[in-house]
Amino acid sequence: MKKISTIFAALAIFLTNIMCVVVTNLCTSGYHAEKHHLTSAPWEVGFLFIIPFAFAIIACSIVSYLAKKKTK
Repeated sequence: MKKISTIFAALAIFLTNIMCVVVTNLCTSGYHAEKHHLTSAPWEVGFLFIIPFAFAIIACSIVSYLAKKKTK
């Protein structure tokens, strides 16, 4: 169970880093597209991609916590 706990904790950290990259990329590309009148959506729409990442990070954290708790 300790191995599962470690894997899910590492996955949560990895997803956090991936979320930062994806949201930054979407916000900056959306900002430049809005600046040059290439899109009608505001650049803040990129922040909506935080929602699925947040659910996955929370789920991985809960599984990691429960697996670590069962080890003790």
